[in-house]
Amino acid sequence: MKRIWAAVAYLATGLLTAIASWLALGVLLLSVVILPLLPITAPVIRRIVDVDRQRLARYAGVEVPSPPPLDGPWLHRAQRVLADPASRREGLWLVTHALFGTLFGAIAIGVPGSLVQQPFASLIWWAVPGGVENSFGVHVDSWAKALLSVPASAVLALILTQLPRLADLDARWARALLAPPRASLEKRLAEVVATRAAALQAHGAELRRIERNLHDGTQNKLVGVVMMLGIAERTLQQNPDGALQALRRAQDAAGEALEELRNVVRSIHPPVLEDLGLDGAIQALAARCPVPCVLQAEHLGRLPAAVEAAAYFAVAEALTNVARHSGAEHAWVSLGIDGSQLTVLVHDDGKGGADEKRGTGLEGIRGRVEALDGSASVSSPEGGPTVLTVVLPIGK
Repeated sequence: MKRIWAAVAYLATGLLTAIASWLALGVLLLSVVILPLLPITAPVIRRIVDVDRQRLARYAGVEVPSPPPLDGPWLHRAQRVLADPASRREGLWLVTHALFGTLFGAIAIGVPGSLVQQPFASLIWWAVPGGVENSFGVHVDSWAKALLSVPASAVLALILTQLPRLADLDARWARALLAPPRASLEKRLAEVVATRAAALQAHGAELRRIERNLHDGTQNKLVGVVMMLGIAERTLQQNPDGALQALRRAQDAAGEALEELRNVVRSIHPPVLEDLGLDGAIQALAARCPVPCVLQAEHLGRLPAAVEAAAYFAVAEALTNVARHSGAEHAWVSLGIDGSQLTVLVHDDGKGGADEKRGTGLEGIRGRVEALDGSASVSSPEGGPTVLTVVLPIGK
């Protein structure tokens, strides 16, 4: 009995999403005619479909993940929606669910209601002047007609026991339409494996860089400080007047070692991110850039530390490339949040021709970003301009 009522609840809530699907279909048809509306309506339609994904997970225990949001410029995003296989599957789901979800939901609500109303009408007809009408539209005004509720109720009870099969059919249908094909899952798994390997490789390279900086830089300077202090100690015993100069050299070397250590710490997670947030830290980078740089950023608020660090280092590396290699006269940095992702654009008016295989740091940016399941792309034709686009999920 519990399974029957679970099926009734699943199909009845499906009626609500089916009604929403009819409305969404009308909006979708309008958006196909007026293409610039598509980037607005596509996320709304996806939210409706996500409700059915949650409904499917609760009833059948099957998780069908929602596809990632589409990014990019406005009209380009509209074209991507039309070309996106997941969006096409969701459009097909809208049509089928609007039709069959309405039918199945009406059955799930109508059968239990009729099963209650049939015997009730047969029992009270005599107390109502002129009789009553049952759920099948039969006017019950005699005991002969009242007895017809017995086989009718038996049929309704039989249909009620079959509702779990109807719900299972609807669930299989939804899973077949909304789940990505096996090839897509395998491709995504391969991407995750490659990203994880790249993240581990980047992590190992970062540890080696920190170790090298500490060993070759800070450690050597600290050893020099110890030696200078030893010299100052011996000089103090033999020539107290000359010890002051040795102590000053040791103090200068200690200051250099401290600055070296600070630089290593900043390369791990810049303190400016903690103090000013991502938008403030990028503003500081733009102000220090030798090429005049304009920052366009809304108030981002606090984001996950790993996301802030990846975005900060991407902009820092990009602006370094602008200053060293681009020959640009101006640069622009844009930061914005669209739904659940952060988009970073670094644009310059230089000579172009940037190639991540030539040691410009672009490969490092890509590795750091893809380790967070983000994406990084560079457009840099000969003659310019160069545009770096970084998209990072922020988990909202």
